[in-house]
Amino acid sequence: MSVLPHGVAKLFAREEPRQAPGIASRLNWLRAGVLGANDGIVSVAAIVVGVAGATSGIVPIAIAGLAGLVGGAVSMALGEYVSVSSARDSQRAIIAREREALATHPERELAKLAGLYEAKGLTPETAQQVAAELSERDALAAHLQAELNIDEDDVASPWHAAIASAVAFTLGAILPMLAILLPPAPIRIPVTFAAVLVALAITGATSAKIGGSPVLRPTIRVLVGGALALTATFLVGTLLNTSGIV
Repeated sequence: MSVLPHGVAKLFAREEPRQAPGIASRLNWLRAGVLGANDGIVSVAAIVVGVAGATSGIVPIAIAGLAGLVGGAVSMALGEYVSVSSARDSQRAIIAREREALATHPERELAKLAGLYEAKGLTPETAQQVAAELSERDALAAHLQAELNIDEDDVASPWHAAIASAVAFTLGAILPMLAILLPPAPIRIPVTFAAVLVALAITGATSAKIGGSPVLRPTIRVLVGGALALTATFLVGTLLNTSGIV
């Protein structure tokens, strides 16, 4: 087994560590799940609060909430499926082109890979040695990582994202439904506001942690957005009620 020069170790030490195979796919449906839950909370809460502002009847509130839950879950699932399918098709096309290039022009691809490592600071001789050894092990993986920073095993599943999004939306939507339907009429709105804001704080913090960003600012954005949505729909419902339209 050959030993690469010390400069190669320094080069790879500066690069971001590669994630375990499949981690991107798992993070994709986890992200879709958190965003789906957040959307379920906000959208259904806004619907039921708006209807509750217009009428105290439990049946219209329940019907509106259920319709929002079903329609939102289907919409979220379809949106995630289409979006992730498009991204997956593009990634697969890139992988196929790279595989074909390696099969038809291996010498040219090897020189390209060596050039990439040379551009990162290795000497031409060391870059050639690195490219050759990585290509012997797995040429496709070496090119995908060096040129595109993607992993063949991390092609996202649209079904995972769609199912996670729909289930999460439904779970998120159940919270405002229970908050508006279970308490007595005089405290329905305050209880729903409180429950929704607490839930949004949790989903906002979770989303930030998944993305590796600071928690406070994204959480505040989610809370402010949710509070504005609830307030706006409640005011619309109240206005319709006081105007005698409903």
